Amino acid sequence: MELGLTTFAELYPTGDRPAPTAAERLRQVVDEAVATEAAGLDVYGVGEHHRQDFAASSPAVVLAAAAARTERIQLTSAVTVLSSDDPVRVYQDFATLDGLSNGRAELMAGRGSFTESFPLFGYDLADYDALFEEKLALLLRVREEGPVTWTGRFRAPLHDATVYPRTDDRPLPVWIAVGGSPESVIRAGLLGLPLAIAIIGGEPARFKPLVELYHRALAEGGHEQQPVAVHAHGYVADTDARAVAEFYEPYALAMSTIGRERGWGPMTHEQFDALRSQRGSLFVGTPDYVAGKIAEVRDTLGLDRFMLHTSVGTLPPAQVLHSIDLLGTKVAPQVR
Repeated sequence: MELGLTTFAELYPTGDRPAPTAAERLRQVVDEAVATEAAGLDVYGVGEHHRQDFAASSPAVVLAAAAARTERIQLTSAVTVLSSDDPVRVYQDFATLDGLSNGRAELMAGRGSFTESFPLFGYDLADYDALFEEKLALLLRVREEGPVTWTGRFRAPLHDATVYPRTDDRPLPVWIAVGGSPESVIRAGLLGLPLAIAIIGGEPARFKPLVELYHRALAEGGHEQQPVAVHAHGYVADTDARAVAEFYEPYALAMSTIGRERGWGPMTHEQFDALRSQRGSLFVGTPDYVAGKIAEVRDTLGLDRFMLHTSVGTLPPAQVLHSIDLLGTKVAPQVR
């Protein structure tokens, strides 16, 4: 199973430390990608957001910087908000990244759990589902070899157009990222695309019916089996007490901040402890504990990839780099 890291390039203060600037945080993200490869991990992902508290509005650019300093790891968006972007430009960006990285680019397409990009780029949230469906269809057409003639609702038509640059040796890998919607899971399966599931609350085991639904949709669409990935929050430290002490405050701040926008109550330590229990969705603790939880979720859901999102709140860079090293040198060997 592949193991790796994801980030949204978060910009939260931590304790008495102010939040880093966006420029500082982006440079830290590239350092994290380098550390991910050095630790022997397989993939690094950057998520797209258009908010004050996240620095990465253009994952392809950030990943290109990481490509220049790495040689082996896969570099993926996590996710690209395809609904509010132009599929032609998205393809060009990631095909360019694929060339720069010598064939290591991937694209995770999602509808977006945050909505700031829709008014920013002139889209109506009433078209939330229709936008994604149409733009995904166009993206998949564009990545095929040969000219494309296409007409839709949300962009100018294409007439016998070939989009450049092309990727070498393979089509650009496109995953579908979902947060738990059965409709999204079915869409991924019917299209024969790999599936990435964000698990940020509750019990991971409850996603098993969705994975089974995905496999049924793959079969109905006449497709071979495709990879399934999970993205989850977590942090690895040398001791359990240190993991909790270092991770809880930044995590609670970030989740409480977002919760105020969405009508959740503030994160409490009791909720945190429940989430990091054996059945919960937080992977926080020693290498042995985190490895055991990842292996259990892998076996329950039949995973091919697990991506840990460590900087949910903005942690000090040294702590993040140490956690990445433990994930690669202590957790990954046990899981594998």
